[in-house]
Formats: sequence, structure tokens, C-alpha cells
Amino acid sequence: MNPIKLGADYLGDRQCAFTLWAPLLKQAAVHLVAPEDRLIPMTRDEQGYWYATATGIEAGALYFYQWDGENDRPDPASHCQPQGVHGPSRVVDPAFAWTDAAWQPPPLPQWVMYELHVGTFTEAGTFDAIIPRLPELRDLGVNALELLPVAQFPGERNWGYDGVYPYAAQYSYGGVEGLKRLVDACHREGLAVIMDVVYNHLGPEGNYLWGLGTYFTHQYRTPWGDAVNYDGPHSPGVREYVIGNARYWFETCHCDALRLDAVHAIYDFGARHILAELAQTAADCGQRQGRPCYLIAESDLNDPRIVRPPAAGGYGLDGQWSDDFHHALHTVLTGERHGYYADFGDLEQLARAYRQPFVYAWDYSPHRQRFHGEDSSGCPAWRFVVCSQNHDQVGNRALGERLSGLLPFPALKLAAAALLLSPYLPLLFMGEEYGEPRPFQYFISHSDPALIEGVRAGRKQEFAAFHAEGEAPDPQAEETFKTSKLQWALGKTGRHGQLRAFYRELLRLRREQPALAHLDNASLTATVIAPGVLELRRWCNAQRIAVWMNFAAESATVPVKPGVGAWRKLLDATDSAWGGDGSALPATLVDGAIPTPLTLPPYAIAVYAAGVPA
Repeated sequence: MNPIKLGADYLGDRQCAFTLWAPLLKQAAVHLVAPEDRLIPMTRDEQGYWYATATGIEAGALYFYQWDGENDRPDPASHCQPQGVHGPSRVVDPAFAWTDAAWQPPPLPQWVMYELHVGTFTEAGTFDAIIPRLPELRDLGVNALELLPVAQFPGERNWGYDGVYPYAAQYSYGGVEGLKRLVDACHREGLAVIMDVVYNHLGPEGNYLWGLGTYFTHQYRTPWGDAVNYDGPHSPGVREYVIGNARYWFETCHCDALRLDAVHAIYDFGARHILAELAQTAADCGQRQGRPCYLIAESDLNDPRIVRPPAAGGYGLDGQWSDDFHHALHTVLTGERHGYYADFGDLEQLARAYRQPFVYAWDYSPHRQRFHGEDSSGCPAWRFVVCSQNHDQVGNRALGERLSGLLPFPALKLAAAALLLSPYLPLLFMGEEYGEPRPFQYFISHSDPALIEGVRAGRKQEFAAFHAEGEAPDPQAEETFKTSKLQWALGKTGRHGQLRAFYRELLRLRREQPALAHLDNASLTATVIAPGVLELRRWCNAQRIAVWMNFAAESATVPVKPGVGAWRKLLDATDSAWGGDGSALPATLVDGAIPTPLTLPPYAIAVYAAGVPA
């Protein structure tokens, strides 16, 4: 399929080409509304695309598309919505003074991802306000910034998953110009940029695509209503709409990767799945730009086809999330067993999550009441993204509590170590590195009263399944949004600073110790050696790492046989540098005929190494 530039393509010299895909319209026109009022007829081709090239137009001009001579509607591929989701679209000059011509992202197996929400990451809540924080993130050990969706949504407060203009960066964040400044600055700091995109649905308010009658289908249902039409009549234009959006983020905005939201809600039974086509698009964009472009999927399916190559019957994406790791870790730390956590809670499941990406790999799921998942053998560990918390797992709690509001301080260090010593790609959620005490709650700023009430009712119904205690905050209230903003000054004080330093040290060890940098399920063992105690061993060439983690709230004395050679202690969470009471563990371990007893305090983490490097 030849690339089609949807929307307003500003050509310079006061010329602009407009393209709209609307095969069911009988008539279409560009209605300029500022700085002048003018109607420009469009012509239709046999595939249902409408075209017009207009002169006398400057960047910044405002316009609608007029449907069938009656209704003015914003551009479905608008690059800017300065007056919100119901207002006119703006013509944008794509020119930008990029400084990243020599930029190359780190190899994917080395990525450490940091997920953030633009509106709550800083007090100002803009793209530009993130830039001064980038050196601090780089110092922490992060090298990839993941932005929650920034496609234009209603109002100024939203998680971003209610976006309705996939090509328009949220105007209150700084629009596409602000986004480009952020991406360019990230590349200067050595940080890749991951854009979270939503190709399984659009939000309800300002979603004028429903009126065009081709973008959605009644054939399949999603939690958000009718599914996006990827395989039915009039689907070619829908596919190009999404494929073109991926190209836009990669080529126009220089993003390094896309995180595809909830691909289990994308339905496509055609011979070439839209995910496979997106993978090919990313490869093509990377080839044109001379640097790789990655796709990482969020999926609830535990299906390795997502990352298997096409030759092996897969879609060929570069990575996917594995929620099983989070669920296994969360339940052993918190004891929660409600909702989907009912499938977890056994420390052996966490051990299994180290040995293979999916705990459920065609195993019976009591929560789902069916078999779930598939064996991922042959898929490298670095193709799987894991976390101890993220926007969903925090924000979809009734009160939005982070782990810092659920666990004692030593357990926060244990959660960090369990994540960062794993053989997978780690994702940190903004603020977790210093134990941000504020919640991250669900917030919106819709203008439709009926929709607002519907969201409120839906949240209450959702939390009923989790037996949540306490009343969830009003998602429409501005205070709910303000309460979710980070408090950056905390990261330099007291235990918050010690926790951040602990994260920084873990990330340093992950980079510099070969056995930790080598992301491979086959080069490790994970064993429950006593109630609440998990032993993780990893190796690469001559180096071996042994990790003992106590997930219990009481001390445990366990006999260990470290193995041949002298083992030096690399990390002990009870050291005073990390806010502990002082380490009682030996500085070295030597293997012997009799196992060495190690006494692990509650929530202890001890890391020992043998072989090189010292």
C-alpha cells in the first residue's frame, strides 16, 4: 500500500494539501474558518479518499471538513486542536530544527524504561517541563522514556486513553512543537522515546469518526464498545489511518518505539494481521531513517506469537508486556488475592516467572475459568517487559495507592531488586524510584454531563470486583488530578533519597555485571528454598550471581551452598546506605561441605558474585 498523507500536509509557499478518507460521503469540502472564511471543494478517488490542494494558506490556518454540504467536523487526522476536540483543526508547518541526526537508540536488550504521565510528572504538566528532569533520569540509569498517550483528548486532564485525534499531540501539553522539543532533548541526553498509542479504540467525546460509518464495526465488541474495523468492508482506509499514524510518530516526531495499548482488543482475522503490518511499517521507517524503530505490545493473552518472527508464524513485534511477573510479585508482597490476583499468590509462581516469561502458559486459570497462555520457548527474555507497578496497576485501584502506600520501606527495596535483577526489560513507573507517597488516580475533564456520570458509575462497578474499601475519588474533580502530581523534592531527602540511591545502584549492577546484563531465561535458576525465601542464580561465561530474597515479614535462617570459589557480597539491602539497620551478612562466602547458614531479615535482599568482574 502506497503511503498516503492524511490530514493537512503543509507544503510551504502558502500551499497545503488536504486528504480525507470517507468513502460513504457524497460530498466533501475544506472549510477554512480563520484567518478567512473560505470553502474549498474536494474531489474523490475510487478508493474513497477526498483530496484538495489549496493556495493562499499559511501555517496556523484553522479549518473543518464539511460533510455532504452540511456538517462541519474537525479533521480525523488533525495535527493540532488548539480549541479542543470539538473545535477547528490547525494547519501545522512540519519544519523543525532537529539536532539528533547522529542519534542511535541503545540496543533493545539494554533498555530501562520509565513510564510517565505528562500532566502529573511536573507541576506545569507540559512537554517542556519534562526536559530539565532528563539528566536526573539518566543519572538514575534510565535510557528510555515512555509517555502515556498524548493524542488529543477532551479537556486538559486525562490519562490519555480517551484520545480522539491520534495524530494531534495534546495541545495543553505543548502540542506537536513541544513534543518535538522533548524528543530532541531526550536524544541529546541519550534517552530513547516510547510513545504509548491506542489502536484498539477511540474515546467517546469528540470522536466524530463514528459519523463516517466505516471506522468501527459491530462484528466485534471491546470494553469500550464497537471494535475498530480492521478486517471488514471499508477497512483498507482504516488500516492506512493507523499505519500512517505509526509512520507519523516515527518519522515526523522521531519517536524510537511505540507501545501498543491492549492489543488483545484488536480484532483482525484477515490473512495479514494489522500487527504484522505495523511491524513491517516500523521496519520500513527504521530503514529509511537509518536507526531502528521498535514496537512493544501490551497484551493480556500471554501469546508469544506477538514477538515470534513471521517465519515462525508470529507477528514480528519487538517486545511485549508480561503482566504475570507483576501479578506474581505484587501478590507475594501484599497478600492481595482479589480480582485477577486470585490466580496468583504463591512464591513458586514468582520463581516460575523468572524461569519463563508467562506463569500461565496454557495452564488452567481459576480467575478466567479456562486455560490461558502459551509456552514462549525460543523467545529471548529481553523481548518481555516487566514491572513492579505501572499506571494501570496503580491507577486502577480505587484509591490509586502506589506500593509506597501498601508496603513497609524494606519491602519497597525488595520490590525494586526483584524487578531489576530479573532477566527481562524493566519498566519503572514515575516516582517509584524514590517512593512517591502521593497516589496516581484516574482523572478526566469531559464536558458532557451524561458521560461524566457514566464514567463515575463505571469506576464504582469496576471496583466492586476488587472489594475495594473506601470511596474512589471523583475522576472529574481537578483535585483528583492535582493530588496525583509528583513531589520531586522528596527524592533528595531521607528514606526517599536512600531508596532512589538503591535503585541507582541496582541499575548500575545490572549494566556492569555480565551475569545480570545477559538477559536469558536459560542462564538462571529460581528456587524457593524455604517458606518465603527465593534463591535466584544467574550466570554468564565465568561470572556467577546468587541472590537471596526474603519475602516474609519475619527473619529466616536458610542454609546455602554458594558454589565453587570465593563469593563477594555486591549488595545488601540492610546496609545503612540504603536505609537499613546495618548488615550482619558476611562480606564473603566460601563453599564448603556444610551449608553456610544465612540469616535474612524481613524483606532482605542479598546479592553475591563469583568470578569476574570483581
